[in-house]
Amino acid sequence: MDVSSFCSVTGASPKDAKKFLDKYKRLDAAVDAYYSNSGAFAASTKPQGNAPSTSKLNALFDSYKDPDSEDITINGTIKLCEDLEKDPEDVVLLAVAFELKSPEIGRWTRKGWVDGWKANGCDSLPAMKNAVVRLNNQLSSDSAYFRKVYLYTFDLGRTDGARSLGMSLPTWPCYTSPMSSTFIFTGMESAQAFWSLLIPFGLKGGALSHISSTDDDDDDVDMNGVEGWRPEFTEWWFEFLNEKGGKGVSKDTWSMFLDFMRSIDAKFEKYDMEAAWPSTIDYFVDFAKERLGSKA
Repeated sequence: MDVSSFCSVTGASPKDAKKFLDKYKRLDAAVDAYYSNSGAFAASTKPQGNAPSTSKLNALFDSYKDPDSEDITINGTIKLCEDLEKDPEDVVLLAVAFELKSPEIGRWTRKGWVDGWKANGCDSLPAMKNAVVRLNNQLSSDSAYFRKVYLYTFDLGRTDGARSLGMSLPTWPCYTSPMSSTFIFTGMESAQAFWSLLIPFGLKGGALSHISSTDDDDDDVDMNGVEGWRPEFTEWWFEFLNEKGGKGVSKDTWSMFLDFMRSIDAKFEKYDMEAAWPSTIDYFVDFAKERLGSKA
């Protein structure tokens, strides 16, 4: 059971779980070690070679920087997306935001820009394009990396002082039509917008593959999608949230919903109501069971 427990807590693959558990013997020690250095047993996936040039990165930053600000803002972000040949609504931009430690949607600081691209071995647009492709693949298939980006997205999408995602009006720098360059999410829609980007992507690539309760090597993860979360469940979740109302999604609900998606069975029968799940998820399980019953 330690392997499945490790995977459930960390989002790591069963293979990585075994490596950490074999070395540290105890579940708690292995989890602590994983969070300290999740890549301890992984070969570097980042390009090696000459160190990226700080001066080149600063010059690139200045080419996108808002003339009235110290940072790159909305217009610079849109130009950057054009140069990277990425739609500003592409989910990989959340991974880029994580790597560059963007403080909010559509804003990039000089320090985050320089440090983040350096860590990814980049100091030119061609290198950045290659890095974005790599980050896209990693976000899609690597559960541990997906978790990091997912958790970062909560703070990325909040406005200053807000305790919940969706309590106020974050701005997403994306095209909603040829005539518009910005799109506003309000209330619960903000969290749903991010889930709409992240969940289908993680399900398709395997980052959100189901973790079973077995302890048999690779059988811990269902890569065929037979068990676990399904696309229609995301629609039910949004419908439930809209019916429930409320001003936003708490950090606790946002964080634990990721574990819930990966651990729940397709019939919602193995859900433990006595476990420390947020009440919102408790109520959703009842909602989902009613839906499944009505389809029977």
